Amino acid sequence: MKAIENREDMALIVRSFYAKVRTDETLSPIFNTIIKDWEGHLEKLTDFWTMQLFGGKIYEGNPIKVHQEVDEQSGHQVSAYHFGTWLNLWFETIDANFSGENADTLKRRARKMQTVLMVAMYENRK
Repeated sequence: MKAIENREDMALIVRSFYAKVRTDETLSPIFNTIIKDWEGHLEKLTDFWTMQLFGGKIYEGNPIKVHQEVDEQSGHQVSAYHFGTWLNLWFETIDANFSGENADTLKRRARKMQTVLMVAMYENRK
């Protein structure tokens, strides 16, 4: 296994991961309903995760607000189970292609992101 070294490696992770998400019985109903421009979404998420791992300011957006909107659009159906499924697929995708310190860092950051987004979504519910 190789180390995650650059944006191209991150693009492989993001594209492989979302290929799984789009067919997953738990996640696909939400993602396939909400996301209309998959190519734009994949590029934006590649920028986001590249910035998370390597720094720089290549991503512009507000993930908390976006996820709160997704929760509202799905009738507040997003649950801890959805987040757990998301995280398991993320880890599985990384582990199938990469190893090393950057792979471990990317998994830790995803775990933190999962917690922050889930709490923010639940707090936003009225």
